[in-house]
Amino acid sequence: MNIPRIILMLLTLCALALAGCSTKVERLDVSEVRDLSGRWNDIDSRQVAEAMVQDCLNRPWLTRYITRTGQTPDIIVGAIRNRSTEHISTETFTKDLERALINSGKANFVASAEERLSVREERLDQDLNASPETRKAPGMEAGADYMLIGSINSIVDKEGREQVIYYQTNLELVDMADNRKVWIGDKKIKKYVERPKFKW
Repeated sequence: MNIPRIILMLLTLCALALAGCSTKVERLDVSEVRDLSGRWNDIDSRQVAEAMVQDCLNRPWLTRYITRTGQTPDIIVGAIRNRSTEHISTETFTKDLERALINSGKANFVASAEERLSVREERLDQDLNASPETRKAPGMEAGADYMLIGSINSIVDKEGREQVIYYQTNLELVDMADNRKVWIGDKKIKKYVERPKFKW
């Protein structure tokens, strides 16, 4: 075997090795389920939010409220705490809850404390700068009838290359008038993860 042929083979092998190390990006449909790590992900967040809101809005408290007041309840999402063993964006989960509540058509949603501050600033600006017929008066905000609060928890059972991750999301709906809990719900997810023997 001559030297130029050996060099050509080495160059070919190097090119193949480099091609195998390059980054590959593929666009996915946002509803596609693809678990890579086994950790909490966007699909978990959306599915848990939708299931819990559906359960919440199909319980007796809603019928009792509508019968008593003749109105649709105003709900606000309060603190959702991450008590799991990993980083979870509770803001994404909160937005999934808000979306499911609004899209249900069975409840109105009130803006969060942070969101209300920016709206109030705009209202003050309107008071000074907007025409009288388009100006929105202060003191007309809708107060929430109920607050949704809760937590995301996890337990990890691990042995060698195998692990089971158990998530439990707990939510409670609290009456703003008297602090009574009118609904308590939970949603569980369990994932089995097997790590490869060798990592490249």
